[in-house]
Amino acid sequence: MTADLDFALDDLDPADLDSEQTESLLWPGDLTVLAEHTTAPYGSHSYVVAHDTSATWGVPGAPQLVAIKVARDLTLRTFTLESQYHASLPFAQAWLIERGCPPEKIAVAEGDFAAAADEQTLRVEQKVRDGGQRYDVLDTWTSDNDPCENWTLAHDQAAAEHPVRVFLETVDPETRTYTVREGAFPDESAAREWLDERDGPLPQPPEDHTDADAQRTRVALARSAGAPHATACGLDTLPAPSASATRQPGPGRSR
Repeated sequence: MTADLDFALDDLDPADLDSEQTESLLWPGDLTVLAEHTTAPYGSHSYVVAHDTSATWGVPGAPQLVAIKVARDLTLRTFTLESQYHASLPFAQAWLIERGCPPEKIAVAEGDFAAAADEQTLRVEQKVRDGGQRYDVLDTWTSDNDPCENWTLAHDQAAAEHPVRVFLETVDPETRTYTVREGAFPDESAAREWLDERDGPLPQPPEDHTDADAQRTRVALARSAGAPHATACGLDTLPAPSASATRQPGPGRSR
């Protein structure tokens, strides 16, 4: 994990108004890099997942992780800049993968973070990362106090039954582990009622028993990479990575 973020946009101009506005809203001093990848050899594209520390003091429940894509045209001396906020790391990674980032390059979040508590957690996370445009996010919530959790409410376009899904991530600060569970609901109203009442376990997705084997294979690959995990909960209190931790030089311009 590093607090240094430089978008490497010196001597480049925004290619459009959206890029100019996005740059003006992203303050490198507020962003802690969790994972990043810059293409070689010329650095034409960069992909970043960062924790926005300012979000902790902003609107209650607002997402705190931001996915950023930078594309540089070194011939025209211009750049395009896109970003989107997410409540959880897998959704941020999926957004970047859908925009061209190799999955293995953004799969490892750096630093000494919480560990997945079980295989089911890894399986659900990999399902989200592999989802592409499968999930339409309807709402999110992040709490970095008690309870330390985030959830993403989404519509699963691939679901034949109960297409509204809740992805609930809960962190146990004492054991430094986290769990992710997916719940399936017939409609958004039912999902929100569960989120408000918490009167029972998340209802299991009906298709879970059919795709568990394929997911287990993907989870094994993710586990072999030894990827730690970053959550919004407690990021400011986690220790820094050891001096031996390595990563590619990131994108970045300081203001």
